[in-house]
Amino acid sequence: MTASATLKEPSDFSLVLGGPLYQMLWRAHLSGSVLELLGRRALVITLFAWLPLLLLSAFEGHLFGSQNLNFLYDIESHVRLLIALPLLILAELIVHRRIGPVVKGFLERGVVTVVDTPKFSAAIGAATRTRDSLWLEFGLMLFVLTVGHWIWRQGVAMRAASWYATPDRTGIHLTLAGYWFCFVSIPFFQFILLRWYLRLAIWFQLLWRVSRLNLRLLPTHPDRAGGIGFLGRSSYAFAPILFAQGTLLAGLIASRVLYQGESLMSFKLSLIALAGFFVLVILGPLIVFTPELARAKRRGLSEYGTLAAVYVADFHEKWVRGGARGEDIMGTADIQSLADLGNSYAVVREMRLVPFALNDVVRLAITTAAPALPLLLTIMPLEELVTRLLKTIF
Repeated sequence: MTASATLKEPSDFSLVLGGPLYQMLWRAHLSGSVLELLGRRALVITLFAWLPLLLLSAFEGHLFGSQNLNFLYDIESHVRLLIALPLLILAELIVHRRIGPVVKGFLERGVVTVVDTPKFSAAIGAATRTRDSLWLEFGLMLFVLTVGHWIWRQGVAMRAASWYATPDRTGIHLTLAGYWFCFVSIPFFQFILLRWYLRLAIWFQLLWRVSRLNLRLLPTHPDRAGGIGFLGRSSYAFAPILFAQGTLLAGLIASRVLYQGESLMSFKLSLIALAGFFVLVILGPLIVFTPELARAKRRGLSEYGTLAAVYVADFHEKWVRGGARGEDIMGTADIQSLADLGNSYAVVREMRLVPFALNDVVRLAITTAAPALPLLLTIMPLEELVTRLLKTIF
């Protein structure tokens, strides 16, 4: 058996089982054919990015040095490499296990008809080829080593003395740990993170192709989304990515608050805006189904409106005007049928134009913002924070 994922059926799809990095990890015995060895993989990759920084900083005397920022106090870097990076690796297994059944759900639930199955298979094949592209990952690595490196040096790297660099009039002079940090740890982390955005783009590509098919959407489906409400629930598979993004943002804010004297409240709007953006990145691709959902809702309102008009007219003639002589209205099936028809029409009327609900948005937003909650301790003691929470609840 090879590490390459092979389509055994039209719906046998994985968003993560493929690509040069996956092949390399598989050959290095850091991953199995279906992403086994998760603990080993996360530990080795994390130590590869972080441990040399610890050792080189200790060798150069920068663990507890007199710099503005020594290694052990660099919260932003530790959050990036010790929390966000393992989370991004963990997300692969979660996404693999949850997105595959979602893709199968299009066929199992009859959303994609038998007639469109070849087109559905073609869409999956196109997504698989993009996922496995050597040139895409090579281009991504080249982008990280050039543009990503430039952005980090110009906009992220500190302009004060730190464990990884010493600035002067001519620019930033890297320490030994700084060279590893700048040319290995940061590019590798950026590659892993941007690789996830590439996978999300592949997911969007697949969903867009599926949305172009002649889908069988049922306006009376109880999920209030025509039968594709499972797509909204599938977004929880990407929660570790959102949490990792939240930890990155929280680490950045913590560094600015603790070491540069900035106010936590000055980041309030940034936190809200970025949390909203990250949630949009996950749920936004599902909007491609909105035109089909809108058509299904209009069709359902028309068809069930016509059916209701005919049934109510007959009911009125029989029970209101005619009196249905000789029949007892109590317990008659006509009453129950009228109620069932009303419930069906209400379901059509309440049908959403997106395959996700408000609670899906709220849960993902909370997941993104949750890592920033410990920062409240920078503006009020823990005891006061707990007291306020208890007063709010009780």
